[in-house]
Amino acid sequence: MGLTAGIVGLPNVGKSTLFNAITKANVLAANYAFATIEPNVGVVEVPDKRVDELAKIYKPKKIIRTGFEFRDIAGLVRGASKGEGLGNQFLSHIRTTDAIVQVVRCFEDDEVLHVDGTIDPLRDIETILIELIFADMEVIEKRLPKIRKRAQLKVEKEAIYEYEILNKLLEHLKAERPIRSYPLEKDELELIKNYSFLTAKPMIYVCNVSEDDLNNEANKYVKQVKEHSKKENAELVVISAKIEQELQELDIDERNEYMKELGIDSSGLDQLIKVSYETLGLKTFFTGGEKEVRAWTFKSGMKAPECAGIIHSDFEKGFIRAETIHYDDLINAGSEAKAKEQGKFRLEGKNYLVKDGDIFHFRFNI
Repeated sequence: MGLTAGIVGLPNVGKSTLFNAITKANVLAANYAFATIEPNVGVVEVPDKRVDELAKIYKPKKIIRTGFEFRDIAGLVRGASKGEGLGNQFLSHIRTTDAIVQVVRCFEDDEVLHVDGTIDPLRDIETILIELIFADMEVIEKRLPKIRKRAQLKVEKEAIYEYEILNKLLEHLKAERPIRSYPLEKDELELIKNYSFLTAKPMIYVCNVSEDDLNNEANKYVKQVKEHSKKENAELVVISAKIEQELQELDIDERNEYMKELGIDSSGLDQLIKVSYETLGLKTFFTGGEKEVRAWTFKSGMKAPECAGIIHSDFEKGFIRAETIHYDDLINAGSEAKAKEQGKFRLEGKNYLVKDGDIFHFRFNI
């Protein structure tokens, strides 16, 4: 599944530094606005110790971890929705993402300029929110005149339904509230899906702090963002982009030692990936054998044929059944043969809801 998070924020908040750490890429990180013009794209492997444990059992020729795509998008400024800065170019890049990761500056450094002159994370968050709201309002205001007559004639139920929902969302946006905070029903969510509304996307806040403040719960800026994220029911991760970049330049042993010195159990990147997965309702299933052990990403609520289709469309079309064992059962048994002896393998049909950690052998016929 192609899942993407767009990394956004005002200029000089640490977006590109974080992106460098995420992808181990040499993306230009400069102390001036719009150092990033085209969205830099990088796919990172999702850390999952279960893949390594499965490799010990299957002893495959190849290991393939599931990936997560991050895009570093040019810094936004006030007035972007009206064409300021990179304007709609920035906004169009966000529309194609599944979630928005907003990097918020929570550190002071006289040598790194802030586009508004002072450090104020809540003002920065509001700036981006307002621009995203304006962009969504523009989409609705362009659409409404096209369906108004059909809705007023009350002949086409679909037009009436769409017209009513869009008007409700427009009023909500005018009150400076994002679409994700509006209580939409399942069918309403389905109706607006193709609009790719920016404020409907899940938001994850990343507080970028200095190295000294990584374990400092007293950071006043982080406290402000935490309070704000609670009100929004949004996820939050505290990282130091500079430290993340340093960690990626070390080998595994050195990295573990450095994290121990810093007093952290996992890197900010690992935390960000975990939170992104939780926010998007993502889970992992596995396939295993002598050729390869592979992790696959799926969305919670998917059934066996749909997950088979993630591997190949033919698997879904000709789905017969799935031979299944859960990761925990296989690890406890120590091998597939022993797991079968213990009766841990199951045959599941088309209505089986896939669970995180399921290992599959799909049976299909075309």
